Amino acid sequence: MNRLTRTAASGLERVGQEWWRGAAIYQIYPRSFRDANGDGIGDLPGITQRLDYVASLGVDAIWISPFFTSPMADFGYDVADYCGVDPIFGTLADFDALVARAHALGLRVTIDQVYSHTSDQHAWFVESRASRDNPKADWYVWADPKADGSPPTNWQSVFGGPAWTWDARRGQYYLHNFLSSQPQLNCHLPAVQDALLDVARFWLDRGVDGFRLDALNFAMHDPQLRDNPPAQPDGKPRTRPFDFQQRLYNQSHADIPAFIERIRALTDSYDGIFTVAEVGGKDADREMKLFTSGDARLNSAYGFDFLYADRLTPEVVKRALGQWPDAPGIGWPSWAFENHDAPRALSRWCAPEHREAFARLKAVLLAALRGNIIVYQGEELGLTQVEIPFEQLQDPEAIANWPLTLARDGARTPLPWQAQSEQGGFTASSAPWLPLGEENMARAIDRQEADPASLLNLTRQLIALRKAHPALRSGACEVVLADESRLVLRRVAEGESLIAMFNLSAAEAAWPQGLATTGETIFAVNGAEPGRLPAFAAILVRETT
Repeated sequence: MNRLTRTAASGLERVGQEWWRGAAIYQIYPRSFRDANGDGIGDLPGITQRLDYVASLGVDAIWISPFFTSPMADFGYDVADYCGVDPIFGTLADFDALVARAHALGLRVTIDQVYSHTSDQHAWFVESRASRDNPKADWYVWADPKADGSPPTNWQSVFGGPAWTWDARRGQYYLHNFLSSQPQLNCHLPAVQDALLDVARFWLDRGVDGFRLDALNFAMHDPQLRDNPPAQPDGKPRTRPFDFQQRLYNQSHADIPAFIERIRALTDSYDGIFTVAEVGGKDADREMKLFTSGDARLNSAYGFDFLYADRLTPEVVKRALGQWPDAPGIGWPSWAFENHDAPRALSRWCAPEHREAFARLKAVLLAALRGNIIVYQGEELGLTQVEIPFEQLQDPEAIANWPLTLARDGARTPLPWQAQSEQGGFTASSAPWLPLGEENMARAIDRQEADPASLLNLTRQLIALRKAHPALRSGACEVVLADESRLVLRRVAEGESLIAMFNLSAAEAAWPQGLATTGETIFAVNGAEPGRLPAFAAILVRETT
């Protein structure tokens, strides 16, 4: 079935529509969403079986983290076959069934693409490392040692240690910005770009509606192999050699945007395809703008403004929004408070006794931001970070840097579907790949479904509110006030002006001077009302003219 036929059959209207602008996207981490075959690991059939739940949230699309063939050294971000489904997740037929069911429910499907590196088990790398003169010899980044046998540069890997590994087959080092089992593709090479575009085309022809491009600023290195200069201390703990350098030459090469334009040209040859880049690092603001500028590059990008913030303050929000002004040539932002790479926000941003109130405020704030919003599975339930003992850790980054770690495993724990069921209804196995966490079992979906006042049902209301008000979904955004505890945003579109007001502190705050207490309240939590901002209050008011 070609894409035009598939599109027509799905009932999703894409042609000429930027469906993604202001969309709510639900991130699914497949290992932890639902296990359909009882092996303790979530899979594609498990996702398909529960897509009705996702659709009930009112989101526009799902983003599925990697499910490709992989040895799972980095849990799918080490791809051994870009066009295959790993057997632990199912088959290509299972993926096709998932897409068909999602489209029938009105959900678009976006998936990860990992273009900066592959697994060392990928057929391309197996061939590349075999000799210096085979057809794929230069598809990866190879370099001779220095005269003393040491690595070609001083570059360090994200996960710790040198970014170069010696390979006796070729008598050279190969580059890896992450694990040594994740060799760096040479994306400077047109043949490599062509092969990656063929991968994208494969999934587009299967009906996907968009791509999240993982670690895109790592896609190209400095061919001159210059050493990175040292970084000045910034007051933060340095847990990895990677933190001691300015990453000027191992990533972020100036030729990346030209490759992005080739990606966009391909996706534009299909209807209604969404592209979003993940961009991390200290230069993320510049790179996100660069990767999304104009109409020939990506639709959107997101960084780690909120994901790695240890506190949520008005200034953090003001600074993040300020990076994406509503101006010609500036791209469209995407926002996430949580994902598979960052500790759960409620465990970072508030004391345990404030979590219920703070979760409601956080949900209103996410709904009020200008841009696309990404809800990480379980965020709608108020899941918190699960403490995983060292002997149960799976994440290679966490193991390598324990106990100073991002603790990614604690945010990747399985989704609790049923409070009273063994393993929370996630699996029939007695041994899920990670523990669910006793505290999170009490927040199970079935328990919150039955409670009209639950965070789950509040999230549904907010997503529906965002859809009903163009000012929230795609309107202009002005930061009216951002002081020590209060944040005030003005969202405007199509003749409607909404004020979104937040008290991010645990004490009552004064109503801001100059803001009227009249106007229609369209949403409020934690006792907020015109003229009054209790602790963790959030209120949305339609301004009168």
